[in-house]
Amino acid sequence: MGFTCENKEELAVTLAAMICADDLTADNLNKVVSAAGVKIAPYWAKAYASILEGVDQAQFFKAGSGGGGGGGAAPAEGGAAAAAAAPEPEPEEEEEEADMGFDLFD
Repeated sequence: MGFTCENKEELAVTLAAMICADDLTADNLNKVVSAAGVKIAPYWAKAYASILEGVDQAQFFKAGSGGGGGGGAAPAEGGAAAAAAAPEPEPEEEEEEADMGFDLFD
């Protein structure tokens, strides 16, 4: 069973960059990609190594995807009483429409 993908070379170098995050060089990327049995164009490893030089890749993994939020936390002791004591906002007064002598929907 083979893996087919339009950008197989880019994917291989991206995964190799994650593996070599601590010691990211073009040589190390080429070693990992070669060990995986993937052939890539020579520029991929050099490009990734130069783009990611000095970048702390751990920050990408710590950030997460920012997916949906969970439910709210349970209120602390007395939280229900504090919520009940909050004053209700006053309803806003509606402005009267000015009669301009015509109706938009006539």
